[in-house]
Amino acid sequence: MKKLLYAILVFSFILTPTQAQIMPNIPLATLQAAQQSAMQPQGPSSEVVRVGIGTQNFGTYQYKNITIFGTGDTQIYDNKMLIGNYPPNQEISISYNNGQFSIYTPGNIFPEKIDGPIQITSNFGLLGVSGLKRAGKQALYHGAFELTPNKNGTFNLVNMIEVEDYLKGVVPNEMPVSFGLEALKAQSVAARNYVLSPRTKASTNYDVVDSVASQVYFGANTEKPLSNQAVEETEGIVAIYNWELILAQYSSTAGGYTESYSNAFSDPKTKEFPSPEKPYLKAKADIIGQPPLNKEEDAAKYYKSKPDAYDIRSPYYRWEREWNAQELKKALETTLVSQSTTGFVHPAFKKDDKLDDLVELKVVRRGDSGKIIEMEVITKSQKYKIFKELVVRRLLTKDGKALPSANVVFDNIKDENGNLISVHAYGGGFGHGVGMSQYGAGFMGSEMHIPYDKILQHYYSGITLSTKPVIISTDIGQQSITQHFYSKNKKAKIIIDNKFGVGSLTVDINGFKQNYELPKEMLGFKRYSEIDISKYLKKGRNTITFTSSEFFNSSVRKGIRLYVELVEKDDDGYIWQ
Repeated sequence: MKKLLYAILVFSFILTPTQAQIMPNIPLATLQAAQQSAMQPQGPSSEVVRVGIGTQNFGTYQYKNITIFGTGDTQIYDNKMLIGNYPPNQEISISYNNGQFSIYTPGNIFPEKIDGPIQITSNFGLLGVSGLKRAGKQALYHGAFELTPNKNGTFNLVNMIEVEDYLKGVVPNEMPVSFGLEALKAQSVAARNYVLSPRTKASTNYDVVDSVASQVYFGANTEKPLSNQAVEETEGIVAIYNWELILAQYSSTAGGYTESYSNAFSDPKTKEFPSPEKPYLKAKADIIGQPPLNKEEDAAKYYKSKPDAYDIRSPYYRWEREWNAQELKKALETTLVSQSTTGFVHPAFKKDDKLDDLVELKVVRRGDSGKIIEMEVITKSQKYKIFKELVVRRLLTKDGKALPSANVVFDNIKDENGNLISVHAYGGGFGHGVGMSQYGAGFMGSEMHIPYDKILQHYYSGITLSTKPVIISTDIGQQSITQHFYSKNKKAKIIIDNKFGVGSLTVDINGFKQNYELPKEMLGFKRYSEIDISKYLKKGRNTITFTSSEFFNSSVRKGIRLYVELVEKDDDGYIWQ
């Protein structure tokens, strides 16, 4: 898909409107060959991702019809074949029926009918959907659109976009720009990780969606100068652990104590809960020495008070809720039904079931942050076990709204006869509380002047900041891979995993081409090694191209694995990772 998007973008720039009109059925590969002497394409500068674009209010991601436009000359392709070029701001209506797309433009009596998928680009412009607003503005998008059919007679609207452009439409919508540059940089890296390595793939037709179900992406019309700067000054940088991109979970407010991944999420494939651990997503208190909150008395003491923490500025740092017994019973008779469908309510509560009078809400098990892992709803004749923080939050609604978090303790208030009168909840945090706290990052960056890399290393244990690990292969001749990355202090090194014995590596760093003989040990090649490339770097954007040489063992057709690690240096000259 990366090559497809690039072909769409490159050749829409090459063709003039006249050429587009007289060559409607020439494959792009033919156009490419004809235009090589005029323009040598360099390819996208960052990875291309596919984002599902929802309707207004994200009601659905499935369309039957749509009206699109481009702010520049707009091209439509039928499965890579150019079928039309349209003037700027021309509204183009497209519907899908009986396995075919119909394209309507003003003045055309008969629509163009094609099978699709349809790709849409806009020369020197942005793409939009008529009437689709994000953040109160007409939504506009970089990259290309693809309309991809589904088997149920609908289609998806997919924005094919380079990662760095995508992030500029994410960061200011996931974090207030008032949090400052360093927090926005931390958010940029977390969001880059999230889209390059999502917890689950949203659909067979796209990688992520544009709502809170993935991360909020409102497009080009919501970009802000400071958040754009944050994206640009972290370009190409991801957080890795043991050679893999981390799952960079983040939420609004941790409440002063983040939670371990395993205690908050179920396994996306097996639904196992607690899920297998992720060593970089471990529960961590903001204040050194704060003991775990997995005991009821410790959780109550913590969440009924307001100790110092990085996210103390959040309006959800501490909160309270209260229900009378009948109000809570009525809410539970609705939410127990909906949450039973998750499989984390035992026994399941069916639509026509009734609750007996409530006796208490009882917490059975907590995580280290005090987050509820397991609780019970106890009535005079029933007991329901509830697992997983999101289920707990959605189960205990107040005025139709879920709890801000599952970092919550309950006071069951009873009369002299032991009957439940009300339940008072004391809580802290907003969201799942795993990984980076956005309010915490804002406080650390703006008020404590902590740089983004140290913010990330606080919230994600044991990580390395680097370019995305890649494999250079010589299966078909020599293969090169180019990466762009931002360095603030001109210090970095290449980390190499030479499992299969590559003899040497050619590296072009900002135009300086070097060939490195890879180290050997007494009985063969050294598997892990590093190369300091600091003297070739510049402050700001750097470009590096890797090319592998022939393998030492030519019968092994494997690759060499590597990445560029940023090396930071503090004022005392101490280098840390």
